[in-house]
Amino acid sequence: MIVMTLILGAIFGAFFLISRVIKSGNSEVVHSNAASKALKLFTKDEVSHHNSRTDCWIIIKDKVYDVTPYVEEHPGGDAILAHAGDDSTEGFYGPQHATRVFDMVDEFYIGDLKR
Repeated sequence: MIVMTLILGAIFGAFFLISRVIKSGNSEVVHSNAASKALKLFTKDEVSHHNSRTDCWIIIKDKVYDVTPYVEEHPGGDAILAHAGDDSTEGFYGPQHATRVFDMVDEFYIGDLKR
């Protein structure tokens, strides 16, 4: 568990070095008055289909992130794939992360989890 947490910490530590690839799929779009951009909503089932090295999405606190461009750069190797297409909240908020990781992850944000 600690190793997984450390690996996820390293993943998000390098997010600012990787450009984002957005795959929209069959998502629902919601326009927000608070933000100028459209917000996409994804079901858990839709996210679950993005669970490979070449198509890797994760969920952190009901937000969806496409981390595909980061998979090959991940310092922990394939550990990033352990929660591909699923919820990575617990590992992301582990004690190994510097506070800057919370800003870096925004680069990969593609929408919210539809409830």
